[in-house]
Amino acid sequence: MPNPVSAVEAAEPATALRHFAGRLAVETDVADVAAALAAGGDPGFVLLDARSPESYAAGHLPGAHLLERPFTAEDVAALGDAMLVVYCWGPACNGATKAAAELAALGRPVKEMLGGFEYWEREGHPITRTALAFSRTPG
Repeated sequence: MPNPVSAVEAAEPATALRHFAGRLAVETDVADVAAALAAGGDPGFVLLDARSPESYAAGHLPGAHLLERPFTAEDVAALGDAMLVVYCWGPACNGATKAAAELAALGRPVKEMLGGFEYWEREGHPITRTALAFSRTPG
């Protein structure tokens, strides 16, 4: 029986570089988001929770926003021009992937935070609880 790791030959380094650089352009992870937030100041991104209002209220990443879906251009614009970082529950949830696709379709730079809320909490990072359901565009 062939070794399952080497049964398919590894990609050429240039192919691998394009692949992994492409993934890093659309993904980040809990550790990188936590480090950016802990550094203080403007992290260069806005957090967006892709879960339900009830889940958001029960606990979310500090500073994260929740927008009603489907997103409106006005609500997204109210978040400012920074890159958006979206997350959902965790590895078994594709809510952040769907939200990121929606945001990209609106012309916004976006990354998905791998690990989601599950790994944020698992790694012991701070959580905010609130009764606020949705961020709304003023007016």
